[in-house]
Amino acid sequence: MMFSTFGLWITSMKIDQIEENRLVKRLRNDLLRSKVADINQIGSERIVYVTFNGFNQEFILVGEFFGEGNIILCNKEMKILSLLHSIDVRHRKLGVGLTYVPPPSTGLNLFEITRNDIEQIRTVQTAVARWVGRTLGLPTKYAEEIARIAGIDPQAIGNTLSEEQVQKIVQATKDLIDNVVNGKHEPYIVRNEKGADVIPVPLGNISEENHSKVGSFMEGLDILFSENLLEQGKSSQSTTANEKIAELEHKLEEQNKAISLVKERVDSISSVAKALQGIAASGITSIEDQKIMSFLAQHGSALRKEAGIPLISIGDEKIKINPQSSIQAIASVLFNESKKQLRAINTIQLDRKKTEKNLEAFKKQASVARDSVVFTVQRKKEWYERYRWFFTSDDFLAIGGRDASSNSSVIRKHLERNDKVFHAEIVGSPFFVLKNETEDKVSSVTEVAQATVCFSRAWREGLYGLNAYWVRPDQIKTAAPSGQFIAKGSFVIEGTRNFVQAPSLQLSVGLFEKDDNYSLMCGPTFAIKRKCIYFVTIEPSGQEMTEIAKKIKLEFLKFEEKKEAIKSIIIDDFIRVLPAGDSHIIESGIGEAYS
Repeated sequence: MMFSTFGLWITSMKIDQIEENRLVKRLRNDLLRSKVADINQIGSERIVYVTFNGFNQEFILVGEFFGEGNIILCNKEMKILSLLHSIDVRHRKLGVGLTYVPPPSTGLNLFEITRNDIEQIRTVQTAVARWVGRTLGLPTKYAEEIARIAGIDPQAIGNTLSEEQVQKIVQATKDLIDNVVNGKHEPYIVRNEKGADVIPVPLGNISEENHSKVGSFMEGLDILFSENLLEQGKSSQSTTANEKIAELEHKLEEQNKAISLVKERVDSISSVAKALQGIAASGITSIEDQKIMSFLAQHGSALRKEAGIPLISIGDEKIKINPQSSIQAIASVLFNESKKQLRAINTIQLDRKKTEKNLEAFKKQASVARDSVVFTVQRKKEWYERYRWFFTSDDFLAIGGRDASSNSSVIRKHLERNDKVFHAEIVGSPFFVLKNETEDKVSSVTEVAQATVCFSRAWREGLYGLNAYWVRPDQIKTAAPSGQFIAKGSFVIEGTRNFVQAPSLQLSVGLFEKDDNYSLMCGPTFAIKRKCIYFVTIEPSGQEMTEIAKKIKLEFLKFEEKKEAIKSIIIDDFIRVLPAGDSHIIESGIGEAYS
């Protein structure tokens, strides 16, 4: 289930966490391992209450899917514990410690529409589609569809309608709502210049639209909403870099302008200096000669004084001169100034190279930030993947408990007449069930016995040489004898126990392929090599679970042919299949299932 500021939907996507905030931390602390007990919508408002129960506590998560959207976590008394956006407006105030108050109703309840609600349309001079959209709070395309179903021009004026037409609008509204609410869907996704949308039922003429059908309305929502979330995530991750990019691009533009201006200035100064040299050759010796004044004016320059200091102004540049100097000397001063300006260009160009380098670096940073926000399509897991599981070398399924709760579940929910139940001779052993094995295959029995021992505390404590035993389902008693007590996840075993020595404390993690889907399977090495396309073998002692999980994934990534599939498997999944305790790798390679 995905809960966002613009909707609540069932998703097949897993989006890696984009950013941490206080609300996310609080949700994780309060709702982790809780169960969804109820989901309620307030009338037809875009507000939903999701009730979570767990550990003798109740929390209500409120989603407001309008405006910028909001997510509010409340206790069962509706006191706000955390929220995404605090609100302080005329009609309500939302903040931690306050009681949650929904906003005023925005219109009629679509699910309880009556003739009286629509009758008012005959008193207005507004187009039918516009009035229906405003009154019922519907997007234009749905309001126009109601008019179309009713056989009325969407642009017809309300006060021109007959009573019969009003009744048709009422019925068309109910029919459309019934189709949407009760799953009478023909969903499709529309993409055009206005954006993208998912429509549960055909609206008007879609022949000219760029549309594509989807399997279900929820699937369409998942596709578009996940795209939206992903794009928002990419944008938020790269915002800082993008701001810096804009700043550097502006700086680069200014530097280019500065270089152009200085070049123009250098050309102007050099032009005047060369012209003065030419005049000097004609016999004019003083800069104050009237002919010089006229000549300077022709070259966009002039001789002037500021605060008593003689200057030659060339464009915006003012160059100090000695009017008593020769024309040649003054020309030399101008040439020196142009060289000085050229050196300034070199300095600006060096700065520009730094700017370009920084700009390229931030563009890469923005790209990396955007690429870091990814999603994976979550495959539908098999029922047995909630437990410890593997397939034996004889192709029988074995499932085992992870803790007291799943131990109980394995026995109470999944034990059948033809199964075998395994337990190790050590306190804290899981129960394993070998499914539908009636032939007493030695290999399968030995493999499940080894798994039972390895997934017990024998692995963590390095206890070699332990035995496991198996019994029939009718030997398992779920209730304690009268006057006695058994802990959760424990059972009473009656009758003969069939003992099997575990060959070793050794397991393998394998990449298991089924129907083009990939999952991790952990069990005895012989079974994993037989059933998987790649494997890594481990034994007790070494590194703690997180570190060894990372190393195992690195080993898997050496298997080039399935690299992309392996990349999509998160570290938590590797950790989940490992036995409790430290481990080290002793072997890796390609399994027999690889072809």
